[in-house]
Amino acid sequence: MNTHGDTAVAVPAETLLRRMFTAAVTAADPGPRVPEVLGTSYWDGTPTLVLGAGKAAARMARSVELAHRAAGGHGTLRGAVVTRYGHRVACGRIEVHEAAHPVSDGAGVRATRRLLDLARAAGPGERVLGLVSGGASALLAAPAPGLTLEDEQAVAAGLLASGAPIDEINLVRRHLSEARNGGLARACAPAPARVLLISDVPGDDPATIGSGPFLAGGTTRADAAAVLARRGITVPSAVDRHLAESMPAGGRAGERTSGCAPDVRHEVIAAPRRSLEAAAEIARAAGVTPVILGDAWEGESREVGRVLAGIAAEIRRHGRPATPPCVLLTGGETTVTLRGRGVGGPNVELLLAFALAAPRERVWAVAGDTDGVDGAAEVAGAVVTPDTLARAEHLGLDARAALSDNDGHAFFAALGDQVLTGPTLTNVNDFRAVLVS
Repeated sequence: MNTHGDTAVAVPAETLLRRMFTAAVTAADPGPRVPEVLGTSYWDGTPTLVLGAGKAAARMARSVELAHRAAGGHGTLRGAVVTRYGHRVACGRIEVHEAAHPVSDGAGVRATRRLLDLARAAGPGERVLGLVSGGASALLAAPAPGLTLEDEQAVAAGLLASGAPIDEINLVRRHLSEARNGGLARACAPAPARVLLISDVPGDDPATIGSGPFLAGGTTRADAAAVLARRGITVPSAVDRHLAESMPAGGRAGERTSGCAPDVRHEVIAAPRRSLEAAAEIARAAGVTPVILGDAWEGESREVGRVLAGIAAEIRRHGRPATPPCVLLTGGETTVTLRGRGVGGPNVELLLAFALAAPRERVWAVAGDTDGVDGAAEVAGAVVTPDTLARAEHLGLDARAALSDNDGHAFFAALGDQVLTGPTLTNVNDFRAVLVS
């Protein structure tokens, strides 16, 4: 890859952007955070059952084991977690299962059944330690009575292709599985549960992260049906019947529920805002003014890319909302409505639109998913430089055609401008930085 010029600071622009992305991921690493949050006093000899799901679940479980050992290993420690294929971390006392994401598979069903069985068999005096991170919703795939895995897969595929935001996807999913929407909490009651969460959703709502396995959200099956109708998604007839049925325990489909077990405590230990602040520290150290524009950006990826390009242009022309050198930092999760033959990828789609609309001089950008996987590709994201379009034209690449075909990954791969991390074992959603010098 070429060096595409320096900012008016001591660090090359592309190097600075990649350092900021790394800092954002590191800030969300559950390795040091789990023992820090639990503290040594947690390990008082009480038997502990670990139940977890998500892309960071295995990394969190390993951290729990290390913390337990460091505190003297008092009290039994057992349990199981399910994580995405390729995100396994070896554990000694806690079972680690792998399954598919973002569309569930049979391995996810089997792993979820195992978690539910362990929860229901929680022994007298045993407490539950929940470990939930982004990706848990797809991984906790125990279809509700009357539904099959194929039903869940059809709904998930439809939602993902429609461009629905994460809160809508998780809203629907929470009403299709025994383990979501407080299912794990109900299964382990009356055992008390402490739940550590890594947030990948706007607002860091525990009922939305992973579709709330330990906390029912204030939504109904009718709300889920409304999302599917609004998005024009055709679902199997069994799903239609399920969403029209009365809720369990005598509730009606129109009733809203919250809470599940008498003693469940949730703590968000990593979130998008913390990662943005970590990136801001890197920028300041390089003499660049950070401007955090928010950690809950949503919308169609290409539209958000154009908005960020417009802000960059305003800075270049008029010095508003900041004067160069500065960097715009945003988090959240944008979406792609698949219309072309490509695999999509919210971050590369956003960057393609950004490159087409942004000033061609002294503007750079990076966008990547903090879990190392952008959409359906095992690529975190990519970098845009002032000469991205010129280099593309030299190679015979058409950025507009790539955007139209939802094929951003192939475009940036040809340029050598991808951000490749492999599984990061965490997930606080997308990170974006736009550098204006």
